Amino acid sequence: QGRRMNSDLPKVLHPLAGAPLIAHALASVRAIEPDRVVVVTGVGSDQLDPVLREMDPTLRIVHQKEQRGTGDAVAQGCRELADFEGDVIVLYGDTPFIRPETLKAMLHTRAKGAAVVVLGFEAPEPRAYGRLILNPDGSLKEIIEAQDATPEQLLITFCNCGVVAADARLLPGLLAQVSTANAKGEVYLTDIVKIADQSGYNAMAITCALEETLGVNSRIDLAAAEAAFQGRARRAAMENGATLTDPDSVWFAFDTVVGRDVVIGPNVVFGPGVTVESGAEILGFCHFEGCHISRGARVGPFARLRPGAELAEDVHIGNFVEIKNAQVEAGAKVNHLSYVGDARVGTRTNIGAGTIVCNYDGVFKHRTEIGAHAFIGSNVSLVAPVSIG
Repeated sequence: QGRRMNSDLPKVLHPLAGAPLIAHALASVRAIEPDRVVVVTGVGSDQLDPVLREMDPTLRIVHQKEQRGTGDAVAQGCRELADFEGDVIVLYGDTPFIRPETLKAMLHTRAKGAAVVVLGFEAPEPRAYGRLILNPDGSLKEIIEAQDATPEQLLITFCNCGVVAADARLLPGLLAQVSTANAKGEVYLTDIVKIADQSGYNAMAITCALEETLGVNSRIDLAAAEAAFQGRARRAAMENGATLTDPDSVWFAFDTVVGRDVVIGPNVVFGPGVTVESGAEILGFCHFEGCHISRGARVGPFARLRPGAELAEDVHIGNFVEIKNAQVEAGAKVNHLSYVGDARVGTRTNIGAGTIVCNYDGVFKHRTEIGAHAFIGSNVSLVAPVSIG
C-alpha cells in the first residue's frame, strides 16, 4: 500500500532506474531460473496486475483480498504451489537489491538439510527490524518482531531481512499454525521459524550485505535506492572498461549495456533499452531510450535518441539532433539541429543542418527512405512518404 509514499500509484510500481521496483526483484528471481513465479498482489492490484502481465505473461498472479500480514500473503501464494515439490523463496516487491548469488546461497543451505532458511544481516542501528534469535548450536530458534521484543532482545543486532526459503511441502502446514496473537494482530511469516524449530525441523539463518536489504517505504527511501543503484552501475561500467568523465552526472537504466572503451561525457541519461557497443563516444548532455549505438559511432553533445533509433558503425549524430524509429547506416552524418523519424538514412549520407523529416500527417506516420551517399542540404523538409536515391 505504501502510505508513506503519499501516492495514488502502488508502491512497487514507482520507478527505480527506469523500471518499476518490482521488476528488480523479479530480475533477481529470473536469474536463478525458477520453475514458476507467483506474485501476490493486494491494494492497487487493478493497476499492478496489468503491468505484471505485460512484464511477464508467465507470472502467476494471486490476489490477497484482506491485508492480514506477510504470512497470510504467502499462504495465498501457496494456492499456486499445491502440486509443487521443491524450494520456495519468498521475496518482497519493495526490496530491489537482493542478489541472485544470495538466493543461491539460501538454496545451498536448504540442500544441506535446513527446512527453513532466513536471510539476515548485521544492522548498525536495528531499530524496528525483527531480531534473529539463535540456538546454542547456531541454528535459528525464532524471529522476534521489534514491537514484541524484550529490552534484552532489542540489543541483538542480527536482524531479519524478510527473505525466506522453505520446503514447499512443509510451508503450508507451518503457515496454518501461525497465530495472530501479536502487537499488530497479523499473520507473521516470521513465526514459521519458531513453529519449525519446536516441531523438530532445522531452521537456519545466513547473512547478506547490508546494502542488499535496502527496502523502499518512502520517497526518501526511493531516492536512496536510486543513488545506490546508480553508484553500482557507474562502478560496474568503469570496471568493465568504459570511461565516464564525470561519473556522478551519468544516469543508467536497469538494463543499460555499455561496451569496452566507450567514452561517456557529463550529464548523459540512459533510459530503458539502450545498448552502446565498444568504442563509441557519447558527448555531454545526451538522452537515450530504446536505442542501439554501434562501434565507432559518435553522438552528441545535446542529442536525443528515442525508441527504435539504430546507429550503425562510425555514424555521427551531433548537436541538438533527435532520432526516432530510424536506421542510420554506416558512416552517415546527422550533425546539426535535425529531426529524423520513421526513416532510413543510407551509408555515408550527409544530412545538412536543420533538416526535418515530416513523418506525421496528423493521422498516420509515414516512412522516409534516403539512399547511400546522398547529400541533403540545410533547412530541408522531407514530407513523408518520400524516397531519395
